Amino acid sequence: MLDLNHIAMFVQVVRHGSFAEAGRRLGLPPNTVSRRIQELEAQLGTRLMQRSTRKLTLTSAGQAFHERCAGSVDGLVEAGQALITGSQEPSGLVRVAATADFFDFFPMEWVAEFLAANPLVRVDFVLSDAKADLIADQIDVAFRGGELPDSGYVGRKLLGPRTDGLVASPAYIAARGAPATLRDLTDHDCVTAAHPSGRATWRMTGPDGVEEEVQVTGRFSGNTAQALRRAAVAGLGVALLPPSMGRLDVEAGRLVPVLPQYQRTGQGLTVLYPSRKHLPLAVSAFIGMVMEKLSATDTLLEVLRPK
Repeated sequence: MLDLNHIAMFVQVVRHGSFAEAGRRLGLPPNTVSRRIQELEAQLGTRLMQRSTRKLTLTSAGQAFHERCAGSVDGLVEAGQALITGSQEPSGLVRVAATADFFDFFPMEWVAEFLAANPLVRVDFVLSDAKADLIADQIDVAFRGGELPDSGYVGRKLLGPRTDGLVASPAYIAARGAPATLRDLTDHDCVTAAHPSGRATWRMTGPDGVEEEVQVTGRFSGNTAQALRRAAVAGLGVALLPPSMGRLDVEAGRLVPVLPQYQRTGQGLTVLYPSRKHLPLAVSAFIGMVMEKLSATDTLLEVLRPK
């Protein structure tokens, strides 16, 4: 029979990324923690972790084992916390991964309300345009857009597909003229997602429902949608943006629609988490808050564009 203490220790090592940190939190020497994990691997007959001097990496068996047991371990911890606090109140740390410009679109007031309603919860946001490894980076919740690979993570759709459109500043149109066809974009400056060549392929659906493809170039590229919006407002070229991002600029006259008969359907927004069941109460409460807020507003959080 597997030793539950060894399993709980394994979950702590994965969560904190090292034997030393897990040992510090458990009050045990790192070599003791390492030895217990080796004993667990011997009991299972498989290697759970690849060890190096710099970091620990889960094997495929280790990741699958963690997904199966982490929720149960968290459930036992929460049960103990409930006995201590005398309630089922959410508590503990929630680590959230999102893109670098996440808070340009996600109101900080929502986070403040969540923390006020859950005084025993702490939230740590890890903001980067690189996609986080939920296990290796100890992430509880990740926001993702676009097509999701089969990662083994649990995903819940938050927002459905969106429709992106072309915009440019009035000054740019006055200087360069408005393109009459999609093919005309090849003769224009376009602001695109970061790429060394400055080139991009835009696939757009026309008024007849047929998808067309155009190769575009420009002198400005960036790795966040907000940077592309600001470049378009500054007159640096034609941008392909989510409607919610450019709506206020269009209403204010800072941007104008370009070829409005063409649109690109982008993917929606999904929240991912590593465990399939027994979500920690704090994580479940955070996800519930996000879903509630999104259902009560028509503001799309275009923080995770397809890449």
